[in-house]
Amino acid sequence: MAQNRFSHGSGPSQRQLRVGELIRRTLSDVLARADVHDPDLNRHSITVGEVRTSPDLKVATAYVLPLGGQGAEDALAALRRNAPELRHLVAKAMTLKYAPQLRFQLDETFDRLDDTRRMFADERVRRDVEGADGDAD
Repeated sequence: MAQNRFSHGSGPSQRQLRVGELIRRTLSDVLARADVHDPDLNRHSITVGEVRTSPDLKVATAYVLPLGGQGAEDALAALRRNAPELRHLVAKAMTLKYAPQLRFQLDETFDRLDDTRRMFADERVRRDVEGADGDAD
């Protein structure tokens, strides 16, 4: 019996990763050039941190964050409102069979990095880490 290649949890395929990165770069260029005629969207400087695609490449989720993290909800609403036009502009710059539907989520990677730094700065954690290094000798 044939096995569905998407059924196992081995992570994204190379094609998903390549297409996601291509969409990320293209979307970043479109946003940087302010090709969308929406003043609410163009007043934000938006960073596209990552784009994850579905296995069939028909849905792309872009993880975005405005510069400085200020006005994140407003920027997210403007992106979602202009998703069809952004989809058109991204698809025009790419050579895919289907233009992926764009979805937008706030990128929380930076928040997690700050939490990790705070955790490692904690005296108890530092003491444990330094104690573990001493045991390796």
